[in-house]
Amino acid sequence: MEKIKIVIVEDDEVLAKVLYTELFDAGFDALQAFDGESGLEMVKSKHPDLVLLDLVLPKKHGFEVLEELKKFPGTKAIPVIVLTMLGEDDDIKKGLRLGADDYIVKSDHPVGEIIEKVQHFFAKESHPQAK
Repeated sequence: MEKIKIVIVEDDEVLAKVLYTELFDAGFDALQAFDGESGLEMVKSKHPDLVLLDLVLPKKHGFEVLEELKKFPGTKAIPVIVLTMLGEDDDIKKGLRLGADDYIVKSDHPVGEIIEKVQHFFAKESHPQAK
C-alpha cells in the first residue's frame, strides 16, 4: 500500500521540521511548504491525503488557502486540519465553516498528540485511506 501523503503548511521552520520528522517516523510521507502560496500550489500539484494548515502565514493567510482549496474541484475533497495559534471561538468557527475537518490550537497540544490525532484521523473506517 502506498504511504499516506501529508502536506504541512507551516512557516515556523522548527515546528515544521519536528512535525515532518514525527510524521515520517509514524510511517507517513510528509511534504513541507513554508508560506500560503507555495502550500496552495503544493496541494494542487501533489494531491495529498491530508493537509496540516497553519493560519498565520506569509504571502497568503491560511483562511484564504483553505477557502481556495475548498472551491477548487481538484482539491475540495482533500481533508484539512487547521494547526494554529489562533484559538478564539470566531477563528475556530470560521475555520470549520470554510471546510476544515478539524481545528487544533498548537499551544493546547504537544506534537505527539497532534501526530496521534492524524493517526486517528486515518484510522477511521470511513476514510478511504484507512487500513
